[in-house]
Amino acid sequence: AKYAKNGHDVFVCEVTSGKDKKRLANIRSEALQAHKILGVKDTFFLDLPVVGLADIPTKNLNKALHDVVMEIKPDIAYIPHKGDMHIDHTMVAESAMVALRPVNSPQLKAIYVYETLSETEWNIPTPDNSFVPNVWSDITETIDKKIEAMKCYKSQLHDFPHPRSLEAIEALSKFRGSTICVKNAESFMLVRSKI
Repeated sequence: AKYAKNGHDVFVCEVTSGKDKKRLANIRSEALQAHKILGVKDTFFLDLPVVGLADIPTKNLNKALHDVVMEIKPDIAYIPHKGDMHIDHTMVAESAMVALRPVNSPQLKAIYVYETLSETEWNIPTPDNSFVPNVWSDITETIDKKIEAMKCYKSQLHDFPHPRSLEAIEALSKFRGSTICVKNAESFMLVRSKI
């Protein structure tokens, strides 16, 4: 929402989808509604198997993400945290790094890793998979849009104290905000920055 508000073109790549066609159509509809609220320019649905990326050849995932990167030619990329509990997030992060190699994306200025409630904080915390934020973004002016967009994901939301609840999302934004003395923030890990 913040990038769109500031005039940037924002793209989202949804990598996996389920086998249940009715449920898939519902989730896709929820995503597109949320993306409209956020100001996303276009969404790419790769329709690869959810909790099944480990069952497909890595080169297929690498190619799918490479094709999206070549089409968009992003200036900034946000990828999942490789230490997330969900194995698909790990695989997407690794394949995204292949697709975002400097030789493929010389225009790329930065790659950031984001946290996903109910995935990032639930894995075994070891030095190589812990989420240690070192970049914060003040989202005080756009937190309402984030919450409004999350309300679209009815199939994914739960009641508090589940981490994937509206209350937990807002609480995390306040906690991350307090780290940099603003009302609401998101935090990231910087992977690469070209200045």
